[in-house]
Amino acid sequence: MASILETINSPADLAGLTWEELAQLAGELRSEITAVVGRNGGHLSSNLGVVELTIALHRSYDFSKDRLVLDVGHQGYTHKILTGRREAFGSIRTDGGISGFPHPAESPYDTFVEGHAGAALSQALGLVLGREIAGTDEKVVAIVGDGSLTAGMALEAINNAGHTGRQFLVILNDNSMSISRSVGSISRYLNRIRVGPTYNELKSEVRSILHRIPKLGPTMEAALAEIRDGIRRAVMPGQMFEEMGFAYFGPLDGHDTRLLCETFAEVEQLHFDKPVMVHVLTEKGRGFKPAEEDPTSYHSAAPFRCHNGKVEAARESGAAASYTEIFARALVEAGRADRRLAAITAAMPDGTGTACFAEEFPERFFDVGICEQHAVGLAAGFAKMGLRPVVAIYSTFLQRAYDQVFHEIALQELPCVFCLDRAGLVGADGPTHHGAYDISYMRQFPGIIVMAPADAQELKMMLSFAIRAPHATSIRYPRTAIVESVSAGKPEPVRLGRSVTLRDGSDATIISFGVTASAALEAAGQLAGEGIEAAVINARFAKPLDRDAILTAARRGPIVTAEEHSLVGGFGSAVLELLADSGVDARVVRVGLPDSFVGHGSRARLLASVSLDATGLANAVRRALGAPEREAAREAPEAVK
Repeated sequence: MASILETINSPADLAGLTWEELAQLAGELRSEITAVVGRNGGHLSSNLGVVELTIALHRSYDFSKDRLVLDVGHQGYTHKILTGRREAFGSIRTDGGISGFPHPAESPYDTFVEGHAGAALSQALGLVLGREIAGTDEKVVAIVGDGSLTAGMALEAINNAGHTGRQFLVILNDNSMSISRSVGSISRYLNRIRVGPTYNELKSEVRSILHRIPKLGPTMEAALAEIRDGIRRAVMPGQMFEEMGFAYFGPLDGHDTRLLCETFAEVEQLHFDKPVMVHVLTEKGRGFKPAEEDPTSYHSAAPFRCHNGKVEAARESGAAASYTEIFARALVEAGRADRRLAAITAAMPDGTGTACFAEEFPERFFDVGICEQHAVGLAAGFAKMGLRPVVAIYSTFLQRAYDQVFHEIALQELPCVFCLDRAGLVGADGPTHHGAYDISYMRQFPGIIVMAPADAQELKMMLSFAIRAPHATSIRYPRTAIVESVSAGKPEPVRLGRSVTLRDGSDATIISFGVTASAALEAAGQLAGEGIEAAVINARFAKPLDRDAILTAARRGPIVTAEEHSLVGGFGSAVLELLADSGVDARVVRVGLPDSFVGHGSRARLLASVSLDATGLANAVRRALGAPEREAAREAPEAVK
């Protein structure tokens, strides 16, 4: 059978295909996506679930001029393939390859960079209202998942969109999942819709019956209208959305391309004076049995291979554990020791490792859905009741709860442990997921302790320290394999505001914060071979700083600070502030992430591009000492245009 996918170079190529050929294309797309994700890693389950939906949208609309907003962009692989990136798709998420998320710099078919859930409805409404001001007439379509619908921003947009009375299309892609199983009352409401009668079918049957009745007087018509509305309120699946000002269609089979195309055509012909929601039911992981059976594990899949009919992870057995895994075990141990401990996450129990805690202590585990603000507010209530809440959220996502960290935790002077996974460079997911700003936004609030472990042993010790602390604490750690220990002997206990000297030296000092300690030690080893003795200090704390250790190092010689974080307001900035406030004039070279968005690629390459590898740190010391660097200037880090 000839390949149809090989003939698709733009969405226009879909127009001449029969329904049978579109079904074949869907199968070929699934095979291509599965094969590429198996090689590169990436978001698999969500993409396999929206193949027919994406085909139907590109068959029904011209998104070279119309607007498509994906919430979130990790479901955009079929969209990328259909919009001129088929040949480049094999490079997705790799060094120099295309992004794993929509990116306007890649294609005019991509409206926004989309990596965080909950934003699509607001963005789409902005496009709709903006086109009126601009005097254009493009159609606007937003895809939002049932998990994303729990986000406060999405609900705010629904409220505003229903009030404005402008037509645009919202696709509610309902697969009962966000990343893990969707939770909350909205999820229960959608479940009742899934198992209940389809109102659109009932409405058609009632209309057919009424058309057979002879002409009725105005009184009877009014009475029937009231009866109709009463029935509608009682049985209509999408009543909540109708009451919010949307026209509602569904639920529909999200894998029936023909039905979807016919529905989209009907929506455009009816010319509603309100936004339209089409509710589609899809299966996450469809077409790849392991992902169908375990969609959470294949949400963001590591590379894998199929061998003798079985799926095997590409990571070799015996490979080092991740910091997430170390945190998960330590949290369970802490939960056994302290019944006051409660764990909170925002739709990421597996990604943050809190699923292990949930299994052993379900009564003390709370997944609030994609609601980071609520997660922090909930933690405030727990702390007020004498509990010790541990809020585990990716660094990039906790940014959404900035005000709640300030008002609900810091201002109230409440003890709460923030465990920030994916801090620093995450690699292939790129700028939407790099945890580049948490030191800045955490250390500015009075009373919050900001820590970062250099290795696995310190992560366990810091969690124990944070749970006992009377103040709010923040612990950041990256998405990478662990370094078991950077200490030559038994690690020193964690003491508030105290650093640890890992290597002595008289010429210069590298002060590392977090996992940069390993590269700092390697850099010091390289320099020693040249006769340059560089000390290495593991700072442990960005707030409070180890004042004595830093001032002593500054008086001894130049300082190089190393952090996997933005240089704007980060650890190096804190060191400079300390030196300025203390009246100490010292040579300081800061190494970290630039004031631009670092792109995607292998973690090793990205670290090298911003001089956070051993060679880069050694060169920073040479630069601080006025010595020549040992290699040519590095290329600027890949940035979002």
